[in-house]
Amino acid sequence: MKKVFNLLIIIGLLIPIASYSQEITSENATRTASDTLRTSSSMPDDNNNSVQKKDKKGKKSKSSKKVTFETFDVNYAKALKFYENGQYLSAARLFEELYPLSLGTPNADTMLYLFADCYYKNKDYELAAFHFKDYAKHYPGTDRAEEAHYMCVKSVFEVSPVYSVDQSSTLFAIDELDLFIKSYPYSKHVEECNKMLDLLREKLAQKDFEIAKLYYNTDHFQAAQIAVKNFLKDYPSSKYADEAVFILIKNNHEFAHKSVNSKKRERYQACIDAFGIMRARFPDSIFYSDAKKLADDAIAQINKIKNQNKE
Repeated sequence: MKKVFNLLIIIGLLIPIASYSQEITSENATRTASDTLRTSSSMPDDNNNSVQKKDKKGKKSKSSKKVTFETFDVNYAKALKFYENGQYLSAARLFEELYPLSLGTPNADTMLYLFADCYYKNKDYELAAFHFKDYAKHYPGTDRAEEAHYMCVKSVFEVSPVYSVDQSSTLFAIDELDLFIKSYPYSKHVEECNKMLDLLREKLAQKDFEIAKLYYNTDHFQAAQIAVKNFLKDYPSSKYADEAVFILIKNNHEFAHKSVNSKKRERYQACIDAFGIMRARFPDSIFYSDAKKLADDAIAQINKIKNQNKE
């Protein structure tokens, strides 16, 4: 019992000592942190000093790189240099900053034209078309107005996609080319515009031709008939026209062959009528010989049906 009592006394003495020790440690830590903070705040900042030194030496800070009226001429010369050296993106970035500052000056139209041309030469045709059209709209009386409009239509021509996808861009390009030809009927670019129109229309023709051929290949005979007839109506001079007629002949022949007896005669006759188009319009076609064989067989089948009906 006495031993326990003595142990409790010892513990009671140790607790305040430990507590006092912790307070001193905590206070010292606080002082150390505070001293460190004061020391660091009073020490020179190398980074800040380096920035200040750069400023004192006259080096440009980030904000001083912005194009201003004071730096206009220097940056314009730099943009022209970029353009002449084929660094079109670098030139475009500078022209974009310079153009708003040039409005109302003799340099404005030149800058916008070169800005658009940077995108064209960098093959960013959508942006080129937008800015060339913007030029033609804002500077219609300048020497470059016609050329800008022409470059716009060249750009939208380049945007036109392959025939197998949506052709909205192709239709837009055709409208823009038609507008240019109407606006500048005596332009030196009219012949080139007509060539571009032919290529764009042929692309639309190819899309419709492939659709008609797909109907035939999947035995959608009536849909194929309609598709080919519409194709020949819309694109009579297409390079696919004679093959489209041949598909119509094959389509009608197979349609008749697979039809019920009561429909065979009229559908074989449709094959013969389709061959009449081939004979009249495309007598030199590479498909003529095969088309004639099908038409001759259709005639034979009709004669056979007539003989059966007599019996």
